[in-house]
Amino acid sequence: MELLQSGFSIFNSEKDFNYSFNYLREVIKVKKYLLVIAAVLSGCAFTFAQTSQLKIGYVDSQTILQQYPEAIKAQGDLDALTNQWGAHIDTLTANLQKDYADYQKVAKNMPEDKQLAAQQKLLKQQQDIDNYKKDKFGQPNGEIYKKNEEIFGPVKAKVYKAIADVAKEEGMQFVFDKAGDAVLLYGDSAYDITYKVLDKLKRGTTK
Repeated sequence: MELLQSGFSIFNSEKDFNYSFNYLREVIKVKKYLLVIAAVLSGCAFTFAQTSQLKIGYVDSQTILQQYPEAIKAQGDLDALTNQWGAHIDTLTANLQKDYADYQKVAKNMPEDKQLAAQQKLLKQQQDIDNYKKDKFGQPNGEIYKKNEEIFGPVKAKVYKAIADVAKEEGMQFVFDKAGDAVLLYGDSAYDITYKVLDKLKRGTTK
């Protein structure tokens, strides 16, 4: 039963399954915009100089998610689910450990067929734990990912809309995420629209 013993570290990663605010940060990144800007500046610099001024802004999505009440609530709802599922896995694991310890105490005195039946029962318990973990946390179809989209979807849409509205009001053609993939080496605070976006979200004034 060495395999069972090696399988008891069941929930080291799932118990600490923390989405914090990373998921929404990832989905609101404006990926590859640096490449777009590089192409625009290198290929169309003269055109922009002759026709209009290119205006670029940026936001800090981490700040938005940490201060926007709906994002905070969404994260709390998601955390409650993961804690609930984690507690269930802990219970199943504790039961398996107890049953295995009980089996070890009497295994030597059991007939071979009884030993085999007991071992199969223990293996079934382990399989049930593994299947539950996969159903809840497995990539890419685990329930956590579906719930993540269900809970954060409306929040994501509002954040997108608020960024777009502020960008239009400020006459900006592009907005980068300071906390995202686009590496912002320098940003004039005059072009930071983070708190304008937050204000629009909190006041519910997206168009």
